[in-house]
Amino acid sequence: MLGQMQKTPLLVNGILDYAALYHGEREIISRLVEGEIHRETYAQAHLRARKLSQSLLKLGLTQGDIIATLAWNTHRHLESWYAITGIGAVYHTLNPRLFAEQLVYIINHAADKFIITDLTFVPLLEAIADKLPTVKGFIIMTDEAHMPQTKLDPVYCFESLIEAENGDFDWVALDENAACGICYTSGTTGQPKGVVYSHRSNVIHTLVANGADVFALTSRATILPVVPMFHANSWGIAFAAPMVGAKMVLPGPKMDGESLYELLDKEKVTMSAAVPTIWLMLLQHLEAHKLSLPHLQRVLIGGAAVPRMMIEKFEKDYKVEVDHAWGMTETSPLGTVCTLKAGMENYSFEEKMQTKLKQGRPPYLIWLKITDPDGKTLPRDGKTFGNLKIKGPFILETYLREENEIVLDEEGFFDTGDIATIDPEGYMQITDRAKDIVKSGGEWISSIEIENIAVGHADIAEAAIIGIAHPKWGERPLLIVLPREGVDISTPEKVQKDILAYLEGKIAKWWMPDDIVFVDSMPHTAAGKIQKTALREQFKDYQWPPAILADDKGE
Repeated sequence: MLGQMQKTPLLVNGILDYAALYHGEREIISRLVEGEIHRETYAQAHLRARKLSQSLLKLGLTQGDIIATLAWNTHRHLESWYAITGIGAVYHTLNPRLFAEQLVYIINHAADKFIITDLTFVPLLEAIADKLPTVKGFIIMTDEAHMPQTKLDPVYCFESLIEAENGDFDWVALDENAACGICYTSGTTGQPKGVVYSHRSNVIHTLVANGADVFALTSRATILPVVPMFHANSWGIAFAAPMVGAKMVLPGPKMDGESLYELLDKEKVTMSAAVPTIWLMLLQHLEAHKLSLPHLQRVLIGGAAVPRMMIEKFEKDYKVEVDHAWGMTETSPLGTVCTLKAGMENYSFEEKMQTKLKQGRPPYLIWLKITDPDGKTLPRDGKTFGNLKIKGPFILETYLREENEIVLDEEGFFDTGDIATIDPEGYMQITDRAKDIVKSGGEWISSIEIENIAVGHADIAEAAIIGIAHPKWGERPLLIVLPREGVDISTPEKVQKDILAYLEGKIAKWWMPDDIVFVDSMPHTAAGKIQKTALREQFKDYQWPPAILADDKGE
């Protein structure tokens, strides 16, 4: 016997329909590439998206076509997503932080038909346009007054395309399993891989994300998604905010501390989401100018592990709650969020901190396990390290154009490539990427934990641990430090000694770095993470000083 309920397909354009009908007056605020602050409502965005859908059809685009976007977080980028999916096409977010060669590979691998771009990236596209055989045209996100002289051909003006239409358009009817969007992995090892989201997976992800123990967004919230729409599907916020009618504040190209503070303050933002490096810039701006955050209630931090000092500053100094989160492109990207469970409100600050430093619990519909190298499930005791695996209705099944490659285990779990623990309460903690973990004397050393403690030192801007071959212990940790601006390292031995003293007692003795080196800059991936492959290449010829080799620090 089957259920007798309506079989309404789960399509993302229904989210914007709902926002326009029930929260039509709520605002979308954008800092434009042209400089000004733009304001519109969900009702206006809904009409503009339908007009753009009409224009895309007239340009010869149709259901199943892949249309790339190369843009910052603005109302135009948001409208583009809904316009593209509204004709049954597929949005493909391009990350401008990738190397040109990687962009060429991604655009050709996806077989993009059109590219919708911000003014910022016109020169980048001009430099590679002759290497993109599948691309039939370009749309520049601006008005006629700001259209640049460009070699791109054919090229169209975003605002002119919208102005030419009347918006009398119904979204194309689709199967909910139809492709909706594509995002490529960062490609830190090998070429980037394409992850294809369906309408169904995106809608389910949005419903889960808006749960009270996850994003907890409501129509009364004002959210500033600093995380770019080209980074891991914008963490789903481009769908989550309209679904509940939350006011959106989009930062455009300016993500420095001063510019973000202006939006946080003037627009009375109650929640924001970004990677740790963004929050570090904001905190430095707040401290330098003795500013407060009277409106901000919560920040969602993901993309990299959150340093303890960042949680302490937000919660103690600014009374802003920190929710630590974890996910990846392959998980749409929500995997876990670290919100406290019932009873934990009575914990001491230190007890809460020990939980908040973990990446958190999976919401309903997401299942986690950790396994040994042979695939055997390991205990959830908070101590045992294992390969982190995940499954659920918005988790990758296979990569684009690699349908014959098996990426799931026999139980349907995807191997994330992370090493983690899971405690008895269900809180997961990443200890390392499988390729980054330091193996010393047969035991694992968590580079992430050392790095997060190290950046709490007043002289350190960024820190990274890599494993260096050691004749006795196999590998030992080398701490690579980017000093804060103004720190004197003319006598590095003194700074090294201070850092080691700071780490003493905070990590196991045998975890202590055997040496510290200082660098002028730290390499980053397109997602803003420290690029350890580049560091390993940079220090491939590093040799331990004789005094360190003679010392039994690994005991």
